[in-house]
Amino acid sequence: MTVPSLIQNHQKKTYVTQLHKVYNELQQAFLQFRTDKNAVSLSEAGLTSQTEVNNFLKTYFKTVTVCDKLEPPCIPNSEYRNLNGASVSSGGIENVKNWWGNVNCAVLGSGASVCIEALSGHSSNNVKWSHILVDTNGMKGPNIGGRDVFFWAYFENGTIDEEEVVPDCNIKKECTLPANARETRERLYNSMCKSSTRFRGCFGKILNDGWEMNY
Repeated sequence: MTVPSLIQNHQKKTYVTQLHKVYNELQQAFLQFRTDKNAVSLSEAGLTSQTEVNNFLKTYFKTVTVCDKLEPPCIPNSEYRNLNGASVSSGGIENVKNWWGNVNCAVLGSGASVCIEALSGHSSNNVKWSHILVDTNGMKGPNIGGRDVFFWAYFENGTIDEEEVVPDCNIKKECTLPANARETRERLYNSMCKSSTRFRGCFGKILNDGWEMNY
């Protein structure tokens, strides 16, 4: 390998390591939240309002700061780009705000920023789900979707994936991955990862490839 290739591969591994750490923190926090509330799902536990999301971030994470909006010091007021180098929509965090309105964000002890939309308004196959914006290095660059910035879906059973990979859940909220999970992730990656205005598809590709950034 050439020196530039080695540097690039090292940087990709760093991005994935940071991403995996945030993923694990959120999965553990979701599980603990449900356990503490003696609930079978995150919606039953009450993660259905931004007020509860704010309390969740403060209680279940070692946070440096918590923000009521997508704004500094949680999220930079700077342009986000996709893997092709194009601006997200017309560029800037204002476009992210326009997708959601205001949601609660936190800077974690690791330096990562997470913004969580409450479980309200989204449902597929009787399963509630919502969104998480993750910036694995917070205010630092490069602010590129699929590198240090990702747009996740989280489901009421506590799993995190692409928003079309909806778990198959019974009435007791006992859930499994849908049979077409890998195919759905691959389709989203091919159609959206390099061009999506919401950074969709990149995370699913990383899951499919065993936590490797092969793009």
